[in-house]
Amino acid sequence: MSETPGATKPAEAATAETNPADALHPASLPKTSRGWMARQPAPLQWGLLLLGSAALGGLLFRAGLPAALLLGPMVVGIVAGVNGATVRVPKLPYAAGQGIIGCLIASSITAGILHTFLGAWPVFLGVVLSTLVASSVLGWLMSRWQVLPGTTAVWGSSPGAATAMMLMAEAFGADARLVAFMQYLRVVFVALAASILARLWVDTSGAHAEAVHWFPPILPVPFAETLALAFGGAWLGQRLRLPAGSLLLPMVLGAALHIAGLIRFELPEWLLAMSYAVLGWRIGLGFTRAVLVHASRALPRIVLSILVLIGFCGALAWGLHHWMGIDPLTAYLATSPGGIDSVAIIAATSGNVDLPFVMALQTVRLFIVMAAGPSLARMIARHGRRDVPAAG
Repeated sequence: MSETPGATKPAEAATAETNPADALHPASLPKTSRGWMARQPAPLQWGLLLLGSAALGGLLFRAGLPAALLLGPMVVGIVAGVNGATVRVPKLPYAAGQGIIGCLIASSITAGILHTFLGAWPVFLGVVLSTLVASSVLGWLMSRWQVLPGTTAVWGSSPGAATAMMLMAEAFGADARLVAFMQYLRVVFVALAASILARLWVDTSGAHAEAVHWFPPILPVPFAETLALAFGGAWLGQRLRLPAGSLLLPMVLGAALHIAGLIRFELPEWLLAMSYAVLGWRIGLGFTRAVLVHASRALPRIVLSILVLIGFCGALAWGLHHWMGIDPLTAYLATSPGGIDSVAIIAATSGNVDLPFVMALQTVRLFIVMAAGPSLARMIARHGRRDVPAAG
């Protein structure tokens, strides 16, 4: 992935071609400075990553935590990275994982969502732009107060799919490690708040979580079409040097084909789990002790910014309920800041929620944030007082 022409190159260590942590790869440090993982052979390091990720991801999944299959590998990757792991995710699997996630997002975009948006587009745009302004102000304040570097603060505060924000941040030169830390922390907060509100407003006593079929029967033609779109789109996105092209091109093409009824996505759970693991390792292995210390010091202010954004979106939800008569849970889920996948799951399992309205607003916001994010990041970098030196 290449740098966007004219983009400001912030102080963060990330570049468009390398992992943000490559500049301080443990192999380049003196032996006395390496952690215990650095002394292990590469096959053993990968084995420990696989076993640890399967164990922790499985535990988080059973506990019902959103994005568990990504968070588990990412946490294990962080532990390994902090302890000097020298292995890194190769470029091809990383690009393929992005393509699969792009197809996953595209599969949730339907003609019904488009119809819902066209029926109330002024309301949707008003809510989305208000949320975008609020998150940008929070990002600017965090940059000005030197909580996080400028562009990192903007991408970390941006509402949208956390994985997409992480990948876009890396493509535009932000520190993807700190962006991931902030984004997925907010996913947990938003999901917990949404789940609590769902229980308050909806009787879920008789509801049961749908069983996950890890190895379902696969339809060969749709599966081949999905893989062709994911891998071909990811490859083409890289060849065209589009920022985050491995994610965006399969997502945009897939959404267009899906709305037109020209593709049926076949995304078995085992394939999604592999993609989540690759993305989680990519970010987790980039963490160093310095990055972790910096994140922990910034934690109270990051949590405060998350709560402020959730409160602001809650006020927007109250407005939708009060002035438009939309039921409270639908309004809250539609305006929740980020975690489109977890919000979709909660909405789908809550009986009286207007799912098309929720997904329409979330999807429109995702596209607008992804389109406006790079410009906002550059503006923050120009007008912020000064960047914080990148951790690690």
